[in-house]
Amino acid sequence: MPQDRKSTFEPQVVKKRQKDISDIDQKIISMYAKGMTTRQISDTLEDIYGFEASEGFISDVTDKLMPQIEDWQNRPLAEVYPVLYIDAIHYSVRDNGVIRKLAAYVILGINQDGQKEVLTIQVGENESSKYWLSVLNGLKNRGVKDILIICADGLSGIKEAI
Repeated sequence: MPQDRKSTFEPQVVKKRQKDISDIDQKIISMYAKGMTTRQISDTLEDIYGFEASEGFISDVTDKLMPQIEDWQNRPLAEVYPVLYIDAIHYSVRDNGVIRKLAAYVILGINQDGQKEVLTIQVGENESSKYWLSVLNGLKNRGVKDILIICADGLSGIKEAI
């Protein structure tokens, strides 16, 4: 532990006599949620804590989230949503050295209490009536029986799917 003559040094990251930094998992997940790559997280941990964390270790930590994500994606939904908004965020992804365009389709519902609720986020390559039919059937399988208004900005195939 670093010291000075008058013992006034107070470490900010790892406190004096602290041996357990098990909350590092939460910090890794937080950085991952903010969009940092595993390499950036590894570099940041080395800068702050002074230890090297492999990209594999970071992937193992973030993979612990998968059951929670799957539970959220499969949770039951309300029977009626007066308004549903569908939109996409397009981004480039490197896959085996090849850059591909993907889209994250976000479906936001306004429930009967007037509260916004993200119903699902689907990642896909293309929009087609078949794709949208599978997305809407997924909502139906999770309990949605009626949607009064669907707002979408020219998504190809959405009209046919509805």
